[in-house]
Amino acid sequence: MELTKSEMEIMDVLWGSESPLSRADLLARSEEKSWKDGSVHILLNGLLAKGAICEAGVVKRSKTYGRTFAPTMTREEYFANTIFTHRHKPQILGLFAALLEREEVDGQVLTQLEKLIAQKKG
Repeated sequence: MELTKSEMEIMDVLWGSESPLSRADLLARSEEKSWKDGSVHILLNGLLAKGAICEAGVVKRSKTYGRTFAPTMTREEYFANTIFTHRHKPQILGLFAALLEREEVDGQVLTQLEKLIAQKKG
């Protein structure tokens, strides 16, 4: 599944929230967006069709009710799926080697990675 720029903007808001959001909540929290408010319904339906989000419930807003939405995967799961479903997917060892070269990978991250690898082995 590949998401458009506009869909990613909505996903960023949903990933940043600790609870499901309604359409109105999404509009209120979307500070930097490349889409118009009126197209949020189309974007949400597209994300639902792709399986990136799900309906999480209903919330009452003044006199009306609206659906709430939650992501079906984490940001990290999305990017991992994107990498490995891409037509030109990388070799796993090469990808990990390149990631380990990143500045963000410090001793603490390496310790956490070692734990994850030990869990996977066990």
